[in-house]
Amino acid sequence: QVQLVESGGGLVQAGGSLRLSCVASGSILMINSMGWYRQAPGKQRELVAAMTSGGNTSYADSVKGRFAISRGNAKNTVYLQMDSLKPEDTAVYYCNAEGWAGRFEVWGQGTPVFVSS
Repeated sequence: QVQLVESGGGLVQAGGSLRLSCVASGSILMINSMGWYRQAPGKQRELVAAMTSGGNTSYADSVKGRFAISRGNAKNTVYLQMDSLKPEDTAVYYCNAEGWAGRFEVWGQGTPVFVSS
Protein backbone atom coordinates (compact mmCIF):
# COMPACT_ATOMS: atom_id res chain seq x y z
CA GLN A 1 0.00 0.00 0.00
CA VAL A 2 0.99 3.57 -0.66
CA GLN A 3 -0.05 6.63 1.28
CA LEU A 4 0.34 10.22 0.11
CA VAL A 5 0.56 13.38 2.20
CA GLU A 6 0.46 16.80 0.56
CA SER A 7 1.52 20.17 1.89
CA GLY A 8 2.17 23.68 0.66
CA GLY A 9 -1.22 25.03 -0.34
CA GLY A 10 -2.52 28.37 0.80
CA LEU A 11 -3.58 31.86 -0.17
CA VAL A 12 -1.54 33.89 -2.63
CA GLN A 13 -2.07 36.98 -4.74
CA ALA A 14 -2.23 36.77 -8.51
CA GLY A 15 1.27 36.69 -9.95
CA GLY A 16 2.67 35.01 -6.88
CA SER A 17 4.17 31.57 -6.36
CA LEU A 18 3.54 28.48 -4.29
CA ARG A 19 5.31 25.16 -4.02
CA LEU A 20 3.35 22.01 -3.30
CA SER A 21 4.98 18.91 -1.88
CA CYS A 22 3.76 15.33 -1.70
CA VAL A 23 5.49 12.55 0.18
CA ALA A 24 4.70 8.92 -0.47
CA SER A 25 5.14 6.21 2.12
CA GLY A 26 4.62 2.47 2.12
CA SER A 27 5.37 0.43 -0.98
CA ILE A 28 7.11 3.24 -2.82
CA LEU A 29 9.05 0.90 -5.09
CA MET A 30 5.70 0.00 -6.66
CA ILE A 31 5.17 3.59 -7.83
CA ASN A 32 5.67 4.43 -11.49
CA SER A 33 4.30 7.90 -11.92
CA MET A 34 3.38 10.69 -9.54
CA GLY A 35 1.52 13.83 -10.35
CA TRP A 36 -0.87 16.57 -9.42
CA TYR A 37 -4.51 17.04 -10.26
CA ARG A 38 -6.84 19.85 -9.28
CA GLN A 39 -10.53 20.33 -8.84
CA ALA A 40 -12.16 23.72 -8.82
CA PRO A 41 -15.66 24.25 -7.41
CA GLY A 42 -18.26 22.92 -9.79
CA LYS A 43 -15.68 21.45 -12.15
CA GLN A 44 -14.25 18.03 -12.81
CA ARG A 45 -10.88 16.98 -11.50
CA GLU A 46 -8.20 17.60 -14.11
CA LEU A 47 -4.58 16.70 -14.61
CA VAL A 48 -2.15 19.51 -13.85
CA ALA A 49 1.20 17.76 -14.24
CA ALA A 50 2.67 14.29 -13.94
CA MET A 51 6.08 12.70 -14.05
CA THR A 52 7.05 9.07 -14.54
CA SER A 53 9.91 7.39 -12.75
CA GLY A 54 11.85 7.71 -16.00
CA GLY A 55 11.47 11.47 -15.96
CA ASN A 56 8.83 11.90 -18.65
CA THR A 57 6.54 14.81 -17.87
CA SER A 58 3.14 15.98 -19.00
CA TYR A 59 1.37 19.25 -18.31
CA ALA A 60 -2.05 20.73 -18.82
CA ASP A 61 -1.91 23.39 -21.53
CA SER A 62 -3.19 25.97 -19.07
CA VAL A 63 -0.12 25.65 -16.83
CA LYS A 64 2.68 25.13 -19.35
CA GLY A 65 5.45 27.65 -18.80
CA ARG A 66 4.18 28.55 -15.34
CA PHE A 67 4.24 25.30 -13.37
CA ALA A 68 7.05 22.78 -13.02
CA ILE A 69 6.87 19.27 -11.63
CA SER A 70 9.86 17.51 -10.13
CA ARG A 71 10.59 14.45 -8.05
CA GLY A 72 13.02 14.09 -5.20
CA ASN A 73 16.13 11.95 -5.39
CA ALA A 74 14.47 9.24 -3.34
CA LYS A 75 11.61 9.15 -5.88
CA ASN A 76 9.02 9.14 -3.11
CA THR A 77 8.47 12.88 -3.21
CA VAL A 78 6.92 15.02 -5.90
CA TYR A 79 6.88 18.80 -6.03
CA LEU A 80 4.85 21.29 -8.00
CA GLN A 81 6.37 24.72 -8.35
CA MET A 82 3.63 27.13 -9.33
CA ASP A 83 4.65 30.56 -10.61
CA SER A 84 2.68 33.42 -12.13
CA LEU A 85 -0.45 32.14 -10.43
CA LYS A 86 -3.81 33.25 -11.73
CA PRO A 87 -7.22 33.35 -10.03
CA GLU A 88 -8.31 30.52 -12.31
CA ASP A 89 -5.68 28.31 -10.68
CA THR A 90 -7.79 28.34 -7.53
CA ALA A 91 -8.68 24.74 -6.70
CA VAL A 92 -8.00 21.86 -4.37
CA TYR A 93 -4.81 20.19 -5.57
CA TYR A 94 -4.48 16.43 -5.18
CA CYS A 95 -1.35 14.35 -5.31
CA ASN A 96 -1.66 11.15 -7.32
CA ALA A 97 0.50 8.06 -7.58
CA GLU A 98 0.12 5.22 -10.05
CA GLY A 99 1.70 1.81 -9.85
CA TRP A 100 3.51 -0.06 -12.58
CA ALA A 101 1.19 -1.40 -15.28
CA GLY A 102 -1.66 0.47 -13.67
CA ARG A 103 -1.81 -1.90 -10.75
CA PHE A 104 -3.00 0.78 -8.40
CA GLU A 105 -3.84 4.43 -8.12
CA VAL A 106 -3.86 6.39 -4.88
CA TRP A 107 -4.77 9.94 -3.96
CA GLY A 108 -3.74 12.34 -1.28
CA GLN A 109 -6.23 14.22 0.84
CA GLY A 110 -5.89 17.42 -1.18
CA THR A 111 -4.47 20.82 -0.37
CA PRO A 112 -6.37 24.01 -1.21
CA VAL A 113 -4.86 26.80 -3.28
CA PHE A 114 -6.60 30.14 -3.46
CA VAL A 115 -5.34 32.86 -5.78
CA SER A 116 -6.77 36.30 -5.18
CA SER A 117 -7.04 38.89 -7.91
